[in-house]
Amino acid sequence: MTAVAQYFSPQSSLAKTVTGFVPRAAQTEMATAVAQVMRAKASLVVEAETGTGKTYAYLVPLLTATGKAIISTGTKALQEQLYFRDLPLLRDAIAPGKQVALLKGRSNYLCLHRMQQASSQSGEFSKVVQSQLVTVRQWAQRTEDGDLGLLNVLPEDAEVLPQVTSTVDNCLGRDCPDYEECYLVKARKRALDADLVVVNHHLFFADMALKDVGFGELIPAVDTVVFDEAHQLPDIASQYFGEAVSSRQLQELAQDLKVIYLTELKDLKQLDRIADKLLMTLREWRLMFPVEPQRGNWRDWQRRAGVKEAAADVAEQLQLVIDVTKNALGRSKDLDQAYERATLAAHKWEQLQATERTGYSFWYETTPRQITLHQTPLSVADKFGAYIDAADMAWVFTSATLAVGQDFSHFTEQLGLSSAQTLCLSSPFQFSEQALLCLPRYLPQPQAPEFFAKVLDIVEQVLSVNQTGGTFLLFTSHRMLQRVGAALAERTERPLLVQGSTSKRELLAQFVAAGNGILLGTSSFWEGVDVRGDALRCVVIDKLPFASPDDPLLQARVEDARMRGLDAFSQVQLPQAIIALKQGAGRLIRDQDDRGVLIICDQRLVGKPYGGTFLTSLPAMRRTRDLQEALNFLAELEAAKSHE
Repeated sequence: MTAVAQYFSPQSSLAKTVTGFVPRAAQTEMATAVAQVMRAKASLVVEAETGTGKTYAYLVPLLTATGKAIISTGTKALQEQLYFRDLPLLRDAIAPGKQVALLKGRSNYLCLHRMQQASSQSGEFSKVVQSQLVTVRQWAQRTEDGDLGLLNVLPEDAEVLPQVTSTVDNCLGRDCPDYEECYLVKARKRALDADLVVVNHHLFFADMALKDVGFGELIPAVDTVVFDEAHQLPDIASQYFGEAVSSRQLQELAQDLKVIYLTELKDLKQLDRIADKLLMTLREWRLMFPVEPQRGNWRDWQRRAGVKEAAADVAEQLQLVIDVTKNALGRSKDLDQAYERATLAAHKWEQLQATERTGYSFWYETTPRQITLHQTPLSVADKFGAYIDAADMAWVFTSATLAVGQDFSHFTEQLGLSSAQTLCLSSPFQFSEQALLCLPRYLPQPQAPEFFAKVLDIVEQVLSVNQTGGTFLLFTSHRMLQRVGAALAERTERPLLVQGSTSKRELLAQFVAAGNGILLGTSSFWEGVDVRGDALRCVVIDKLPFASPDDPLLQARVEDARMRGLDAFSQVQLPQAIIALKQGAGRLIRDQDDRGVLIICDQRLVGKPYGGTFLTSLPAMRRTRDLQEALNFLAELEAAKSHE
C-alpha cells in the first residue's frame, strides 16, 4: 500500500475523524495517480464520476506533500465549499501545519479608494445607489477581509458595486493612497505565503495571460496545479487569450473622468465635456444593436448600414479623451491611470475593427445595458500546451465529465495536452437500482410548435406524483424556461424558483429548505449543483444541449474544422453536447442513498444515429420509454416517504 493509499484505509485518521467516510477503490486509485504525477511533475487527466470522491482524492496528496499548490475551481461557490468545508476538515485531520488561502478576483474585494471617491460625490448617484453606499460604508468599518460576497444584504448585481470595487483598468496599484490597507493586496500576500491556494479558473487564466497586473507572481511559485471542473477550461482559456472591449468599460472610464473633474481637477471643465460626449456616443453605439440580449457574428454585423460609422465615432471620442488627458498628465494619479486606460481601449478597439484577420472568431454579445466586442482565438492548444510543457510542475485536470465514452481526445486536443496521462473512474453508485432514465414516447421534435405543450404536460404529471420531493427542470434556452415558468406559476402553489429571480446560491438554499420545490434553470444550473435526498427526486431536461447554431464561436470552430477536412458535427458539436448532458444528468444521484428519475424530452436520443453515443456516456440507469413507468417509480418513492 502506497503512502497516500494508507489515508484511505478503514483504519486511517480520515476514517476516524471524518463523519461518514467510507473507503472507495476509485478514490484511492485517483489519489495514488495524483501523487505519482506530483512526484514526476507530469500531467494527468481524470474523469471521476459522481460519487468517486475526487475532491478528497486530490486534496490528500496535496496536503501530505511538500511544496506549494493551487486548486482552481469552476465557480466561486465551489471555491468557498472547498475552502470553508472540505479543506479545514482534511487539514485538521492529516496536515494541521499547512497554511491555506482563498483568493478571488479583484471585483470581489472592497476598494477603499474607490469607496472614498464615490462618497465624496454621492449626490451624483440615484437614491438606490446612495442607500447602498451607506450600507457599504457601515460594513467597511467592521469587515476584516473586504470580501463583498459576505455582504449578504446587497443583491449580487447591486448598482453600487462598480463604484466601490476596482478593475484592472482603474486600479492605481502601488500609487494608490490606500495601498497599504488594500484588501486585494492583503489577500494576494496571504496567497503567496500559503502552502495551498484556492482560486477559480477565471482568476487563474487572468494570471497566466498576465491580464491582471500585480498578480502574475503566484503561478510560477507553485509545484502543482489542480483544475477541478476542468471541462470548462477550453472556453475560459479562449477568452483570456483573446481580447474584448465592452461599452460598460468605456462608460466606467467616462464616469471616472467626471469624478476626477468633480473631486480633483475642478478647473479642467473640458474633462467633464469629453466624458459626456463619450457617454452620448456609447448610447448611440448601443442603438446599432437589437434591444433583446443576443450573440452574433461581428464580421457580419459590421457590414450593416451605419455600424462602421458608429464604431468610428467611438474611436474618435476615445482619441479626444487621450488628447485631453495627455495634456494634464502628472496632475492626478487617477487621471494618469485614465489616460492609460483610454490608450489601451483605443488600441483594442482598433484591433476589433480589423475583422479580416484569420485564426479568430470575431463576435459580439449584448445585454440591455451594454455591448461587448470579442476577438477569440479558435484554438489555444499551441499556447496552453507549450505553457504546460515549459512549466516545471505537476498538472491535474479532473471533472465528472471529460470523456466521450472512454475517449479523452476532445478535451486533450483542445488544450494541447498531448503527453498527459488519462484515467477514467466509474461511480460507485448503483445507478441501475437507484435511478430510472425515461425517454417518453410520442413526443414531437424539439423545434415543433407543439413541443412546449407536451413538455409542460410531462412536467405537470411529474409534479402531481412527486408531491413531497423536489423537481429540477433544466432547459437549453431562457425562452423555454420563461414560458414553462409562467405556465406553472398559474398552476401550482408549491415553491416555484426561477433562475434570475435571485442569486443562484439563494435559489438553491430555498430549494433545499422547501423539500418539494420546483427549480427552473438553464446552463449554470446544469453543473455545480449538489442537492441530496428527497429534496431532488426528479430531473427533467427539455432537449439535448447542443450549442446554439448561431453562436459565433461555435460557427467559427465549425468552419475551421471543415477547412481542415474534419466532420464538424462529430468533432466539435457532438462532444460538447454530450459533456453538457452528462453534467445535467449528474444533478440527480449525489449520494449512495439517493433515488430518482431522469426524464429527457428529446426524441433525437432514440431517432438519430448519434443518440446512442449520448446514451452510452450517461450513467448506467435502468431505461424506459414509458412515462407511466417513471411516474410509478416516483409514486413508490412518495409512498416510502409517507411511511417513514
